[in-house]
Amino acid sequence: MKIEKPVITLDLETTGTWVEKDRIVEIAMIKLLPDGSRESYHSHVNPGMPIPPRVSEITGIYDADVKDAPRFKEIAEKVVEFIGDCDLAGFNVERFDLVLMERELFEAGIKFEWRSRTIYDAQRIYHRHEKRDLKAAYQFYCGKELIGAHTAMADTEATVEILESQTQRYGKVEEGIISLRDFGYEKMDDFYDREKKFRWWNGKLYPVFGKYARKMSLQEIAKKDRSYLQWLMTTDFSEEVKTLFEEAMEGRFPQPPKPQSKV
Repeated sequence: MKIEKPVITLDLETTGTWVEKDRIVEIAMIKLLPDGSRESYHSHVNPGMPIPPRVSEITGIYDADVKDAPRFKEIAEKVVEFIGDCDLAGFNVERFDLVLMERELFEAGIKFEWRSRTIYDAQRIYHRHEKRDLKAAYQFYCGKELIGAHTAMADTEATVEILESQTQRYGKVEEGIISLRDFGYEKMDDFYDREKKFRWWNGKLYPVFGKYARKMSLQEIAKKDRSYLQWLMTTDFSEEVKTLFEEAMEGRFPQPPKPQSKV
């Protein structure tokens, strides 16, 4: 692969996918040089918080693996020095890795300018050039060409066949379509409510709206600014969220979701 300017390809493993709050637990970078040589940098990172069980199941990184690792602020200067003025690459780096790393570096007292660099995001390139529509899904799952695409009945019949194939591939045939019910919806960044106004992080609920957005947990708000919750009760939030406010003012808070067994 011809390279005119050094490119850093990087990937982060983190405690979750909330770029404003989650922490790095592992960083890996490969520097591709114009002469064809490579340099690499890798480190586990102690995030200073428990790694959620679901994250550990995905990454294979547990609290014990990082307990003696450095905090990110301890390696921040090495990371920036390794990156230098290189261009940057990765998979979904523009929306996640670079944004989260920028915040971690800022908290370490280092300003990281990456938006002015050339970014090669393999995910963006992939999504732009490879079709991901119903026709492509029908070909992938059923091995057939979708005739009459964009007519309601043809698309509906194709979707039925796709679901049948997905049940066989990902679910349990004996249970049928119900085995797909939660597939693809379990996320590390669980929202509490259907409106996605509150989000779980480190065992507590945080609002993603208003003056305390991403800054203060519901428990802290109920303790320090009860009047704010009382005012929110008068707004047009759903009954689900208003019930959450009411219970919080009474000192009752929901428990975080437990990790689901893979058995």
